[in-house]
Amino acid sequence: MQLCLDAYVWVADPLPRVLDRFISAYVDADDPGDERFAAFRRVYLLGAVSDADVRALDELRPESGGGGFSLYLRGRDHSQAIITITDEGAAVLGLSVQASGDLAVTLRQAEELIDHLLEDFSCVAGLAGVELPPPQSRSEWDDDGLVLLRVGAPSVESSTPA
Repeated sequence: MQLCLDAYVWVADPLPRVLDRFISAYVDADDPGDERFAAFRRVYLLGAVSDADVRALDELRPESGGGGFSLYLRGRDHSQAIITITDEGAAVLGLSVQASGDLAVTLRQAEELIDHLLEDFSCVAGLAGVELPPPQSRSEWDDDGLVLLRVGAPSVESSTPA
């Protein structure tokens, strides 16, 4: 079984246009692989919140509590595109690719993916690891447990990426 390399960037202020740009560039919107994607779009892109959509997104939240959740979607050019809304209301945007069996090659892949996402979304913080779950809070972001590569640190206050 091939392992996946996961690379993420922290978006302090996930404006609808930023989330839409990530979706347009990286998500297979015709076949996203999760029916809750439609609810996510209505709530976070259109601001059209309904009780049914809130319930659908609540299904993604961990049973242990917390306000964060992750949506795993089929990627256009990557195995997965992952959108996480953190406990603090920030977004963590990520991509998964097949990891190389060679650690040095995997680290280069991670660095390239992070650099690409940082530039694409004008972010200052990224991290990557093999089979790394998306952080759903700032404390999870700061945990080095499975992180192979870390770039920068999330800002404390909101920012508006391009």
